[in-house]
Amino acid sequence: MEGRRCVMAALSDDMLTVLTVNLLLSVSFLSGRPTGCEEDKGFIFTAPREIEALSGACLQIPCSFTVKPQHKFNPRRKTFGVWLKPGAPILNSPKNVVYNSSQLKNKYDMNITGNLREKNCTTVFSKINSEQEDKYYFRIENGPFKISALCKPVNVNIRDSAWRPRIEISGDLKEMNSVIITCSALTPCPQSPPELTWNLEPDHRRLTEKNTDGTFTDKIQKNITLSDTHDGFNITCFVRYPVDGGKYKVAKAEVTLSVSYAPKNTSASISLSEDGWVNLTCSSTANPPVSFFTWFRNSTNGTMEVADGDIYGLNITKEGIYYCVATNDLGNQTSPEVHLAGQRKGNIQHEGPYKRRGTLLFH
Repeated sequence: MEGRRCVMAALSDDMLTVLTVNLLLSVSFLSGRPTGCEEDKGFIFTAPREIEALSGACLQIPCSFTVKPQHKFNPRRKTFGVWLKPGAPILNSPKNVVYNSSQLKNKYDMNITGNLREKNCTTVFSKINSEQEDKYYFRIENGPFKISALCKPVNVNIRDSAWRPRIEISGDLKEMNSVIITCSALTPCPQSPPELTWNLEPDHRRLTEKNTDGTFTDKIQKNITLSDTHDGFNITCFVRYPVDGGKYKVAKAEVTLSVSYAPKNTSASISLSEDGWVNLTCSSTANPPVSFFTWFRNSTNGTMEVADGDIYGLNITKEGIYYCVATNDLGNQTSPEVHLAGQRKGNIQHEGPYKRRGTLLFH
């Protein structure tokens, strides 16, 4: 019936009447949230609606509240915070209380670390386990003023394995560019932060950042000036979360760098055939790959382009000085010169191994 619906999510003790008690008795808490509740605009509770914890580790729930003047919150009075789990028939029943800051012993190992008189109700679970996965409701008690945030439960989810860290790279992955590499990890409990390590040089910065929802993230960062040697390099970042018993839960993330660079290590090589031909082969490393190779010949008449492609076949009588140029979108590189000198018909002999710079003599 419409007349029997709960009209407020946050219920003040100084507003309770026999009628509201009867209304509460009719509310079902099987879902962890009162049916048909509407938030009391005079009491605003702020905390994450969903928060994830690691089993065996500590968990911090960022929490604050504001109270409008009509509720007569007095910071000079003793103020206590209460955390409750859903239950029937009345959520505010003592049976549903798991923590009350006015008590020395509580059902759960929790502690309100925030200053309640300053409306900070931040709370820490010292060690949380899978059995504590549930919805949690906050209640403030300030002398005669008592109120519960019934429409804004904090849904605590528990996981058994550590979160994977996240690797991010700012900037364009191109040679000579300076980039910032960051490995970050969720920090459910800043009082016992995770440990981050990676396979980069240890001269990095460590940061702890507060997120917009009040949670925290730990990071390590390093500046790197990229070169072709970084292309294909695998960055591995590890995170270790301390859990009960002096143990750790570990996870890792990996990222392989793809660095763009102009052609490098460009060289020309020679192969001989028995039919009087020589093959000149141009090779180079580049990312993106070489788009085209060009062959040039130096002679007394100057330099001229003689061929395109990575392989240039020529007659053995074409003595001279040759070199190739490898080109991609980022630039080009010229190979050392290859000298072809001397000729004789008949069998071809090649004395000694070919060197990148020198003369190939047929005799």
